[in-house]
Amino acid sequence: MGWLYVFFAAIVEVVWVLGLRFSNSPIEWLGTIIAIVFSFYFIIKACEVLPSGTVYAVFTGSGAAAIVLIDYFFFHADFSPIQFFFIALIILGVVGIKLVTDESETKEKTEARG
Repeated sequence: MGWLYVFFAAIVEVVWVLGLRFSNSPIEWLGTIIAIVFSFYFIIKACEVLPSGTVYAVFTGSGAAAIVLIDYFFFHADFSPIQFFFIALIILGVVGIKLVTDESETKEKTEARG
């Protein structure tokens, strides 16, 4: 379940970053603030079962990669082959962290300490 929370946090991060960029009215700003709150809620929930460093690395890496790709595909931002290479490295790193972090083992360690 922890990885699902990280996934939700990264998706909501994209929403609030776009909100920061495009909000013009009080209701849009309110939506952006609500998205920020939900994003942090999902991060906190993920940290209950996964190491916080792992959660933060995956959250920021996947969110940053998603935002760059959205800028390229939807807002026609410049995108060079070297940028593509580094975005691919971020995605590879996120997948690698996911593969080497065992959620059930992490949860057992947390319960043993507390």
